[in-house]
Amino acid sequence: MTQAHSPAGGEATVEYPFEVEKNSCRRPTKRVLVWCLEIQPDIRIGTCSWSFDDWRGVFYPEHLPSIQRLGFYSKYLSTVEIDSTFYAPPSPQNAGHWLDVTPDDFVFSCKVPREITHQHKLRQCEELLANFLGSIAPLRRKLACVLIQLPGYFVLREDEHALREFIQQLPHDFRFGVEFRDPSWNLPRITHLLEEHRVCWVWNDTTSLEHQGEGAFDFHPITTDFLYLRLMGDQRTKFRADGEGVFRYRELLWPRDSALESWAIRVKQHADRAAPVLAYINNHYEGFAPLTCRRFARQFGHELVIPHHGEPAPEAKGGQLDLFAPEPVDELQD
Repeated sequence: MTQAHSPAGGEATVEYPFEVEKNSCRRPTKRVLVWCLEIQPDIRIGTCSWSFDDWRGVFYPEHLPSIQRLGFYSKYLSTVEIDSTFYAPPSPQNAGHWLDVTPDDFVFSCKVPREITHQHKLRQCEELLANFLGSIAPLRRKLACVLIQLPGYFVLREDEHALREFIQQLPHDFRFGVEFRDPSWNLPRITHLLEEHRVCWVWNDTTSLEHQGEGAFDFHPITTDFLYLRLMGDQRTKFRADGEGVFRYRELLWPRDSALESWAIRVKQHADRAAPVLAYINNHYEGFAPLTCRRFARQFGHELVIPHHGEPAPEAKGGQLDLFAPEPVDELQD
């Protein structure tokens, strides 16, 4: 456990479920690439959400009740990004279930509701934020980060003042990360704002397939003592113009080998300054997020076991991959 410090240097009372600096956007040199091959960062790899019907019969057993999916998921992966909190704060019952049915070393990240980020655009939402943080308080001992996912229409010219006010009033007893979707924010003064308040600049990859090799070399500063990576993929693979889904996410559809390798190098390059690494993978990145988790873990020398056609989970084994094979639990969908 690591005790947090306030920006002013005072002690905060919160402890985080992991051991918990500055900016570099340059492509690694050949010497760095060789050195990175030897680095084994403290990394947790999981998916964005867990409640996908498409995974039934390929990740989840065909007839597994949806209420038991998180428990099944947590036998294989050590973290998950909760997506449902983007739409509404969890009920005390749901938050309590998520806590109870996951192993002691399992950690969650969860999104701030869209009412705050997309509708209010961080303005006049103190009560909304307080209510949300109260709703996830039961998860505190397993809560890795609270994600502030900003929309593409949240832009520097119109919204910098709102961002500054919001960041400055964030409580110190939670860890926060901010994901920008508009490049106008890629400025040193915004980096310094997040550094000052110990808020993580979330690294994301929303590149199209034809530009997959570029994502890891965008503007990705380090603003605190851990990393948060979201491999999201091309949103055009999600819906057609009429709103209907385009694909079923059950298999590898768009391999991004070069992107996974580049991201692994980028992570290793900073592993001595920011740990742990929280890496969350979306179905849209390669077509089937659990398989991409395994492929990404291999970049760090881990052989991550995931179920095949809903086969039972293997017995937990000792060693580096214990975090990927926690004790059996069962429960509730996101």
